[in-house]
Amino acid sequence: MAKAIHAQESKKSAGEKAEKIAKELREMKLNAAAKKIETGIEETLTYCDFPSEHWSKIRTNNTIERLNREIRRRTRVVGCFPDGNSALMLVCARLRYVAGTQWGNKKYMNTKHLDVAE
Repeated sequence: MAKAIHAQESKKSAGEKAEKIAKELREMKLNAAAKKIETGIEETLTYCDFPSEHWSKIRTNNTIERLNREIRRRTRVVGCFPDGNSALMLVCARLRYVAGTQWGNKKYMNTKHLDVAE
């Protein structure tokens, strides 16, 4: 149900969809869930205040998840670290590598849509 709210094409239609879903939840006697949607939906729709080209980048954390998977993959190969510093050194080395390669330099968002007309 929550995915349907965020699949809308504007903040206004997402708010209307949230109201409709909250009403359906109340009919199903799920008052606590309806109250959560009513009170918290505005906070989850803040990405709608930005240009629509950026919505998918703002509402997801795919880049961070990808980096975490890469670090997890590297640390699992080692298995057991002798101390915390060796684990930290491996993670820092991987982060340094990512920051220095094309992957670290890739532009995540095109900021020309965010330019404010004066």
